[in-house]
Amino acid sequence: MKKLISMATIASLGAAAMAASHSDAPMMLLDPAANITDVYAFIGRNNNDVKVLNLVMNTNPLEDPGNGVIYYRFDDDVMYELNVCKATLVNGQPSFSGFPSIKYQIRFSSRYKNKGTILSYGLGTEAGPINNVDDARQNYTQTYKITKIVGNQSTVIGDGVLVPPVNVGPRTTPKYYDANGNRIEGATSFAQLDDYTKQTVTTLNDGTRTFAGTREDGFYADVAGIFDFLGIRNPGKDSFSGFNVQSINLQIPLGNLLNEGDVPVVGVFGATYRPSVRIRSNGIGGSALPWTQVSRMGNPLFNEVLVALKDKDIFNQTQPNLDTTYFRQYANKPELAFLANAVLGTQFQEDNRSDLVNFFIPDVIKVDATTPPVPLAGSQAFNRLSVFGGDTVPSTFTGGQVASGWPNGRRLGDDVVDIALTALASGPSYNTITIVSDNSNSNDSLYNQVFPYTGTPFGGPTSDLHR
Repeated sequence: MKKLISMATIASLGAAAMAASHSDAPMMLLDPAANITDVYAFIGRNNNDVKVLNLVMNTNPLEDPGNGVIYYRFDDDVMYELNVCKATLVNGQPSFSGFPSIKYQIRFSSRYKNKGTILSYGLGTEAGPINNVDDARQNYTQTYKITKIVGNQSTVIGDGVLVPPVNVGPRTTPKYYDANGNRIEGATSFAQLDDYTKQTVTTLNDGTRTFAGTREDGFYADVAGIFDFLGIRNPGKDSFSGFNVQSINLQIPLGNLLNEGDVPVVGVFGATYRPSVRIRSNGIGGSALPWTQVSRMGNPLFNEVLVALKDKDIFNQTQPNLDTTYFRQYANKPELAFLANAVLGTQFQEDNRSDLVNFFIPDVIKVDATTPPVPLAGSQAFNRLSVFGGDTVPSTFTGGQVASGWPNGRRLGDDVVDIALTALASGPSYNTITIVSDNSNSNDSLYNQVFPYTGTPFGGPTSDLHR
């Protein structure tokens, strides 16, 4: 397949694939609550028609919705962080140091109304279905605090913000379902969202909107087939069908992030931290240390598929400012190209992949803030292949067209596996575009087209895992 796509439009596109970051490193496999599965960043407008940057960070992979009686939740001992990096111009192109310019730190707190019962939901100070968030029937409730950090200045912009209940099922959490017992999904207006979600979308004093809660896992790929020595099946199967994640969603006015004169391209990555303790060498006493980073993610796929086993945990414990020194080699010489050539008989270029280096190093999602709001999954203009499907938007910054989705930001519904495989096959020149697919081409649930965009969580008895 041959297409004329400019390098500016591709925006140094590249990658290698398979699961975004669900099982990226040995240590994170043991700490799912802090494990970042996906990060999304895309331009839109809020309900006041103000241009915004939408950020989503999902954690805790492969949540079985039927895993009662405790169910999955955010960890009160984890600090979750979304980072925005500002760019400088180098030879007319945006360049990132990898140091975050603005941090949004989120901490959760939990409480029970009644510890004399086995039920987290359906029996607090009274028994019955939960009709409103934190009502008497919702026993377990989480709230969270958001702190914005710019340089040395720290400001709490939200506190005591409610998290909705998990989707236990239609008998306990009926407001996740319509009158016919179907899960409410695919909202195109705020009014069409389920009641629990509407009640926990919160606008903060600085105009930022926030939501945090259990959502369906919007990533889709045939991971089971791919990791069996690139066993691409037809049709492919979404290995994440029926599973949930924990999701943090922010909608930030661009005026809160960019000042006059700033380069209008930002880089985004997520990180999670746990508190540390130092044991003194003489064995006497100990002292608390600052938070220790345990996971990070910018673009999908980088650590999981490109970084070698010996460096995966190190990647998670460092920030993007060190990527040029320690991880550039994995973008420049992607092992996946070698494996594909050996197993499938392809002829992907295995070395000197400057396109992948420009894209992945440092590993932050680059977002052109001068584009109009990008098409969303479910709209007629949306294409899951982003630029490879002809889905582009005008950019004031470049003076031309740029990708609507990944690698210019990342939208829910972007088929990052197919985009990545196609880039691997077509780069570094992109003179000929060869579409490559894992044949898993859609999510198992409809995304919402309004904030918080992430899909309604599956319930235990109504998930495909159990019905």
